[in-house]
Amino acid sequence: MIVTVTANPSLDRTIEVPRLRRGEVQRAAGIRVDPGGKGVNVSRALVAHGRATRAVLTTGGHAGTELIDLLAEAGVPVIDVPVSRSIRSNLTIAEADGTVTKLNEAGPALRAEEIEELLAAAIAAPPNYDEQSPSSSIDRPTAWIAGCGSLPPGVGADFYADLVERAHDAGAKAAVDTSGPALDACLAARPDLVKPNLDELAEAARVPIRTLGDAVAAAEALRAAGAAAVLASLGPDGAILVDHTGVTHARAPLAGSVASTVGAGDAALAGFLAAGGRGPEALTAAVAWGTAAVSLPGSIMPAPDDIDLDAVVVTRSPDHGRVLS
Repeated sequence: MIVTVTANPSLDRTIEVPRLRRGEVQRAAGIRVDPGGKGVNVSRALVAHGRATRAVLTTGGHAGTELIDLLAEAGVPVIDVPVSRSIRSNLTIAEADGTVTKLNEAGPALRAEEIEELLAAAIAAPPNYDEQSPSSSIDRPTAWIAGCGSLPPGVGADFYADLVERAHDAGAKAAVDTSGPALDACLAARPDLVKPNLDELAEAARVPIRTLGDAVAAAEALRAAGAAAVLASLGPDGAILVDHTGVTHARAPLAGSVASTVGAGDAALAGFLAAGGRGPEALTAAVAWGTAAVSLPGSIMPAPDDIDLDAVVVTRSPDHGRVLS
């Protein structure tokens, strides 16, 4: 079972245009409305691959009602925590050349009791085994609780640190995919995995990243601060996994053009956790799922037929001097 926690979900509206011309009236070439929020996307990807998941999230207002309806249509099991204000709606403008412009709302301010209810719901959601495993208690894997995304107003930077501590107390492993002060604060709680992208990794380590070696050093800094493992997505340069066994790099060629980068990192985290949450095989799945996601419009999550594990090249001793794209 993989439980995702999204404190700041959204409706993601994607408008496709040949080229964005500021100050002009334009007709959309296409439009999509998808469930939004990083944890929501992780659960959507897992459901597409038949994996057991629960999406724990806040809901409020008409946007919250529409979000729940969309997740029900997608077959995503939801544990919703009603809040007093409407959740946010985000807008993505996707141009034909692959340029993506995102306009994200801050989200509703949460009250202290709503934050506590969200945390309690996350810990109450998972059993300590995978629903698809045999009935025997032998070798049942521990549940993952993945806290994902930005935090809305009213939620302190220690939210994910609190979630990690509660997950560990409940016998679950904890993954965190966030940025800024929330990422900094969660490290002291010793999460089992953090998943920054390149910019988030540089910000957290407070160093510029130009080469693969720079990325590895930054990931090691996060491990020194408390993270057991770091899965860092590097855009067209694939991803690295840095853990107690060392450094593994994986990348895959993009089969077609980039349709949308929205949700690619979420698909990568879903693939990593679905493949066991550790080691080169999980990294291979992360890169395959993330690569597949960028070829799909909006925030569509890849299905099994979209995944090409054989296209992923894995290196256990990567070239640290490699300049990143």
